[in-house]
This record gives sequence, C-alpha cells and structure tokens, in this order.
Amino acid sequence: MGVQTVPEWRAVADEIWAMLRETAKKQEETGRQMEETDRRMKETDRRVGELANRFGEMVEHMVVPNLLSKFNELGLPFTKAYPNAKIADRAHNIFTGVDAFLENGDRVMVVETKTRPNVDDIDGHVERMEKLRKSADLHEDKRKYLGAVAGVVFGDSEKTYALKKGFYVIEPSGDTFNIIEPRGSYYPREW
Repeated sequence: MGVQTVPEWRAVADEIWAMLRETAKKQEETGRQMEETDRRMKETDRRVGELANRFGEMVEHMVVPNLLSKFNELGLPFTKAYPNAKIADRAHNIFTGVDAFLENGDRVMVVETKTRPNVDDIDGHVERMEKLRKSADLHEDKRKYLGAVAGVVFGDSEKTYALKKGFYVIEPSGDTFNIIEPRGSYYPREW
C-alpha cells in the first residue's frame, strides 16, 4: 500500500464526513419516528382505556339493575342497590370505591365489576372488603359483608380463585347473567 497524498486524504475525510452527516440525518429521522410511534402508542393506550371503562360501565348498567332479584333467588334478599358507591371515612383514613353496593338490614353485598377479572383484581377486592369491614366496625355496623366479582370474560382459573376467596362469581349467560355461589370446598366468606 502506497503513501496517500493530502488530496487523497482530503477525499477520504470528505467521504467520512458525508457518511457521518448521513448517519446523523438517519438517526434524527429515527428519533422522530420513535417519538411518533410513542405518541401513537400513548393515544392507543388512552383509547383502549376509555373503551375498557365504557365496557365496564356497560357491565355495571346491565348487571346492577338485576342483582337484587338474582341474589333473592339465592336466598339473599337485598332491598337496596347503589351503583358506584364511594366510601370516604376521613376520620379513619379509609377510602375506596364500590361498583355495586347492595344491602338489607343484616347483610351487605359488595360487587366488583371487571371486563376480564384477573388474580390481582380479586386480591384487590379482598383488600377492599377488609377496608370496608374495618370502617364498618369503627362505625358499629355489625352487618355481615359479602363479596362478589362480576366479569364479562372469566377464565376458569380466575373463576376458581374468586370462589376460593369466598366471592360469588357473576358472569354473562345468554341475555342475562348467572351468579355462582361458593360451595363444596369453598364457602361464601363473611367480613
């Protein structure tokens, strides 16, 4: 390999600089594309979240009006139903939301509705029930608290898990819905 002259080095340097400028342009364009992809993903996530919320609202509006009669068929005669109840016990720092709150003189049924309930949702409902029991005790409310999980799509393992935790399971069936009572080796849990 021979010795290169200054003009040859200059040509090589110019070529390298041109390649670096081209690479910088491509990186800049890639950065813009990534920002656009990120923006679109956030928009898609927002829309999916809105759709899931609307779907959850639809479940609540389809299920809640018929809960009293369905639980009555199971021998649990509730007389009042409140959708979207909020518990705000400021004195004891206990705050939670309830999708459906049914009550009568001696019992309360707390229903959590999800499009597709998962184990975390069910565990979260256990925590909610414990908060509600604590608040009830602090206010000398001696009623028995029961729980239910309603879902549009219930996987078999999630359904079994909810029943094992002592929850009633509410799932669609044709034009209406069914309530599955914990029985056999699983018992309705009272808080």
